Amino acid sequence: MANISDLIMQQVKAATGNIQIPANVQNTVLNGLSESILGSLTQTAASAGGIDQIKSLFTGKSSAASSPITALAGKLFAGNILSKLNLGSVLNTSLSGLIPQIMGGLSNIIKDQDGDGDVDLNDILITLKGGKASSILGAASSILGSFLKK
Repeated sequence: MANISDLIMQQVKAATGNIQIPANVQNTVLNGLSESILGSLTQTAASAGGIDQIKSLFTGKSSAASSPITALAGKLFAGNILSKLNLGSVLNTSLSGLIPQIMGGLSNIIKDQDGDGDVDLNDILITLKGGKASSILGAASSILGSFLKK
């Protein structure tokens, strides 16, 4: 079963395929992109209104290019990775420019999987389980229901 970090890394590797990243920093760059995106999603989820921003991004109501989640990922990547590697402005710009593409790729993967019209925890869990619609939330509801009936 894939987890969100694996999905992000798959998108990072796909997006960076055509960019010549020096071999000695390639893993740092790939991991830095992945960690910056995951950090942005995590920080956004913990902030007021953050879940709505994530839903908006993953449902396509806001574009990845203009999303504050994407902007935060770019800031994290620039501050935590690019500022330390001294790769030059052209490569830095190319790598930073991949973040909206990576976020867009995630939005195409994590979408309304259960057909209820929105992206929620159940959809993310279904995506992470590889599209198998064994509803975790449905199972949790039935377990809670059995406790409440007693």
